[in-house]
Amino acid sequence: MDKRPIGVFDSGIGGLTVVKEIMEVLPDEDIIYFGDTARVPYGSKSKETVIKYTFQCIRFLLEKGVKAIVIACNTASAASLDVVQQSFDLPIVGVVEPGAVTACKMTKSKKIGIIGTEATVSSGAYERAIYNIDNNVKMILKACPLFVPIVEEGWQDTDIARLTAEKYLGDFKNSDIDALVMACTHYPLLEKTIEEVVGKDIRLVNPAYETAKVLEKMINSNGLKNERPHKAEYKYYASDNPVKFKKVGENFLSKPIGWVEKVDIEKY
Repeated sequence: MDKRPIGVFDSGIGGLTVVKEIMEVLPDEDIIYFGDTARVPYGSKSKETVIKYTFQCIRFLLEKGVKAIVIACNTASAASLDVVQQSFDLPIVGVVEPGAVTACKMTKSKKIGIIGTEATVSSGAYERAIYNIDNNVKMILKACPLFVPIVEEGWQDTDIARLTAEKYLGDFKNSDIDALVMACTHYPLLEKTIEEVVGKDIRLVNPAYETAKVLEKMINSNGLKNERPHKAEYKYYASDNPVKFKKVGENFLSKPIGWVEKVDIEKY
């Protein structure tokens, strides 16, 4: 049994969708979340800079005594997961591979759609991950940049969201894909709208949920599970604008966040 918290970080607020899934899958675990809101987005930064930021975020979480870390950021997972796994002596999981593995299991047609930010789509991270699992899979990628501001405004269940989804995703309906990876941590909040647009024949892959399941296995196999029963505690930190973090974050979690502490991440 291990009472230490789980550490989760993202370039901003989107990683809270991963936290929400962890809360469901591992309800007895304490969680510390850090959102690097002062330096978001990571996608426009060089690989070297993203690795530097990732190391700083991990060092901050280690100072808080975490027992495992989730990189709840597609860009940071793609750029730095291998490096940090070799550099730190604790379990670390990213969000790219769990989604890729599930998509490959789901597809019967060997055709998978991937939607994400411009940075994630252009990085090739999901293509590499999927080809490493099955190089016979064909992929259709689509950047959906307006989904992020729509979610952060709380407009995910509006006509604006549906019309935007129809514009972005209309081509998928006639593409023969049977699995669609929501390769951005904001997109699970649009799951209902996306499913209505692409149809129920295309199964949606939520990497946030899949990452939580991978973390659960990692926690159990390493003997790190917390004692039961335990009332889990959640703490939130941000590198800038904690007021906005709290406001938007409560929409992501569907629950109150409470206090958000500002952190000078450059010290790490």
